[in-house]
Amino acid sequence: QVQLVESGGGVVQAGGSLGLSCAASGPTFSTSQMAWFRQAPGKERTLVAAISWGRGDTAYEDSVKGRFTISRDNAKNTVSLQMNSLKPEDTAVYYCAAKPYGIWGRGTQSAGAYAYWGQGTQVTVSS
Repeated sequence: QVQLVESGGGVVQAGGSLGLSCAASGPTFSTSQMAWFRQAPGKERTLVAAISWGRGDTAYEDSVKGRFTISRDNAKNTVSLQMNSLKPEDTAVYYCAAKPYGIWGRGTQSAGAYAYWGQGTQVTVSS
């Protein structure tokens, strides 16, 4: 069992920065593929960024490449998302997700492949 708690959401002006953090509990964090998804009103939940549990490989949605950075600290059981140069279209609820023993590249982008989810944190970017 993995429990995830996100923090760090808020309101920021376009062009600004925001950092999200996800604290995980449970024995399998260090061997869990972690990801951030987001969901805007009326839209489906989509992958923003993911990080593997082995080599720390990362993957990003095209629209956030070069602006967002995902990282993990296995000693602290946390995964973070640093968001820079934010745009109004980044406005959404952001969710942390975990896939224990996930094989990198298999369902990495699919929300249905992740077994555990946080409650979500709202990010609003004003123009």
